[in-house]
Formats: sequence, structure tokens, C-alpha cells
Amino acid sequence: MAELASLVQRLEVAVGRLETMSVPGGSAGVSAGGAVSAYVEAFDEIANGPVAQYFTLSQKIGGDVLKHADMMKQAFSCQRQLLVTASSSQKPSDAVLTTLLQPVSKAIQQVQAFREQNRTSPQFNHLSAVSESVPALGWVAMAPKPGPYVKEMQDAAMFYTNRVLKEFKEKDKTHVDWVKAYVSIWTDLQNYIKQHHTTGLSWSKSGPVASASAAAPSAPAGGCPPPPPPGPPPPMEVSAPSGGGSSGPGERSALFASINKGSDITKGLKHVKDDEKTHKNPTLRSQPTSVRTGPKPFLSSAAASPRPAASAAPTRTLPPVLELEGKKWKVENQEGVEGLVISDTELKQVVYAYKCNKSTLQVKGKINSITIDNCKKMGLVFDDVVGIVEVINCKDVKVQVLGKVPTISINKTDGCHVYLSNDSLQCEIISAKSSEMNILVPNKDGEFTEIPVPEQFKTIWDGQKLVTTATEIAG
Repeated sequence: MAELASLVQRLEVAVGRLETMSVPGGSAGVSAGGAVSAYVEAFDEIANGPVAQYFTLSQKIGGDVLKHADMMKQAFSCQRQLLVTASSSQKPSDAVLTTLLQPVSKAIQQVQAFREQNRTSPQFNHLSAVSESVPALGWVAMAPKPGPYVKEMQDAAMFYTNRVLKEFKEKDKTHVDWVKAYVSIWTDLQNYIKQHHTTGLSWSKSGPVASASAAAPSAPAGGCPPPPPPGPPPPMEVSAPSGGGSSGPGERSALFASINKGSDITKGLKHVKDDEKTHKNPTLRSQPTSVRTGPKPFLSSAAASPRPAASAAPTRTLPPVLELEGKKWKVENQEGVEGLVISDTELKQVVYAYKCNKSTLQVKGKINSITIDNCKKMGLVFDDVVGIVEVINCKDVKVQVLGKVPTISINKTDGCHVYLSNDSLQCEIISAKSSEMNILVPNKDGEFTEIPVPEQFKTIWDGQKLVTTATEIAG
């Protein structure tokens, strides 16, 4: 009985250790000594804390947010496996390190690709917040300052997290908690890096050198496995050149044999007399001579024959869309259409224009918000907007306000002209990562005065805080 009780006690201890080492979505990782490394345990606290909370709230929201959260869960699992390897192995060569980093890299690409494939999703702001910041998991390849890199990626998501907060602040507290939980992931990760990996991923000083076989399996979700690598190229056929070249194997061997004679190779040369030299006998210069061309270079059979011009791959053209879906007006894939009009509007409706080129859209009435995304040479004219007008990832667009609008946001855009009305002169213009922005203000005579938005700034430390001002060269 005593032996049985001792065995049960040992089993309970073993189960407790296994539970401690487990993490959602991943397998338990131990170092060479059988115990989890201190910094792996610290990473588990993040996985079991804000990451688990983010996943739970994503389950409540559901839809594309939950699918995205599953991919993020897999990404953190891949990163944990890499940390387990680093905690028990010495740093490998760059080639092996690249292989070890591939699972994390592929998980990041999968998260970002999901956002691009679902740009019309009603949860697009959630997907964008995650997609813009998920490269922070690449801190394992950043040295000597991985912490600031994570902070930079966290800031990249702020634009979209603020949009989620603005949309759901008064509607659904679950989305607000979702934003807080997600942002806290990167905040905790920065503190974790500062404590355990200040100048880069910490590798073990002892143990074997890490091998490529220690890499975590790639994320299975989100598509088919990658295609097999291409086979070796076919052997090159070299055809004998025509018109004077001698490239047969026997003739080339004779050429090399002659070269190997050394100084004796000149014994076979013919002596040229003075009366046969053109520079000593001018009469020879006026006589017509046949010009002998040199041997042609080696040509493969494929290069010798004319190659037909490759036909260009057909571009995929999506059908144009102008429809009301719920409370969202969708204007997509419009090409060269000048008379797009949305007139039957309501206050709660929004307009989303995507991938429109050389087109003009007029929105009548008062609506909630307007977004122009990935459009080129697009014109927008609207009456009143109670929320915000956003221009994202666009080139050479023009926006004209006929009534009132409180805020216009310009983000990642090259070339944007905003025509304000007399009622919208108090409008706030918010810009980021954009260029060639001009605001046109109406005069008393009905004409407009064009004022450029500064693009270049100067930042100084005044002893207490950073002070940023627009430079004179930027206007």
C-alpha cells in the first residue's frame, strides 16, 4: 500500500508539471534538463493571459474575427516552439536559422492574406488591426532592438483599433474589450522582450546547436500545401554553329591541344613579307578584299530558333458594383464611370468605395461616413457627413464638400485635393503617411485658395517633451 500511495503521489506531480508546461494550441516544450526555461514560462503567461482573453472575446464576436483569431493562435504556437528550441540549443548558422523562422513567417503571411481576401467583410477594421500589427511576431529576427520594433507594429494597428472603438463604443462592449485585450498582447510582449531578450532572441550557451528539424510545423489552416519544388532544368543542347564556326567535340579538343603546345604554337604561322603588308604597300589598301567574319558564339537549339512572343496573362476583371447591402453602400470596381450617384440615403448609412478608377461619385443627403479605399483618379462630391470621410491607399483623388463634415482622414495616399465649403471650414484634416495633399478654401468671390498640407516636420526636445512643428520647406 505504501508503494501504491507513493506511485500515485509521483503521478500527481508529473501531471501537475505537464499542466504547467501546456499552452493552448501548442505542445509542451522542455529544455535539455527536463524543465521549461524561465523565458518560455514567461511567454506562456502571455499566451494564457491576454492572448487567451483575445481568443475568448473573438469567439463571442465570431465570423471573420474568430477565423483570424485561430490563425493568430497558431502563430503564437509556432513562436513558442521557436522559443523552446532557443532555450535548449545554441544559435545555428544563418541558413538553419532561416528555416527555423519559416513557420512564424508563414503564420504572419497567412494572417495578412486573410485580411486582403476579405476586404468587404463587415469586420474589416478588426481584421486590419490584427493584420497591421502581426509582423510584431517577427521580433525574433530583429537585433539589437526587438522591443522598439514591436512598439512600432503596435502603433501601426492604432488607426484601426480606434475605428473599432469609435464604431462600437456605444453599441457593444465586447468589441471594446476585444480591442483592450488585443492591444495588451503587444504591451506585455514588449515588457517580456525587455526582460528576457533585450538585444535579440536569447539562445542557450550550452546544449547542441539547433538544427532545422526543430522547426515547428507550418500553419495548416488557410489553404492548400505549397507546391513541390521544380525539378532540375533539362540538359542544354548545343547545336553546331553555322557559317564558319567549328564547335564539334573533336575540333574543340584539337584547339585545346594546340593551345597546350606553349611557345611551339607559333611555329605553324606563315611569315608575311614586306610587299604583302598593307602599311608598307599602299596599293594593297585600294584592292577589294573579302571580310571574313569570326566564329559565331555557341547557341542553344532554343536560342537559335525564333521564339514566339509569350502571350500576356489575362488580367482578372471583377464586375462593377453599386448596391446597398444592409446599411452600407458598396461602390466597387468602377472603371471610367463619371455619373455615379447615390441619392436615396439615410443618416445611419455608410458609403464604401473600393478599387474605382477614373470615376466620379456623388452622394446626396446626410449620411454617417464615407470611405474611399484603393482608388485612383477618383472624384467624390457629397453633401453632409456626420462622422468621418476617409481616404486610404489612394492616388490622385479629389474630394469636395458641399455641406458639413467634422473630420477628413487621409492615410497612405499620394495626391489628394480637398475642396471645402463655407460651412465646413472648421473641419479637422488628419493625415498620415501621405503626400501631395492640398486643401482648397473658398474665397468671397467664389474662387478657391489652394493651401498645401505639410509633409516634412521638425521634432526637438524642449527639456520635458518632444515638440514637433512643420518645417518651412514643407509649406
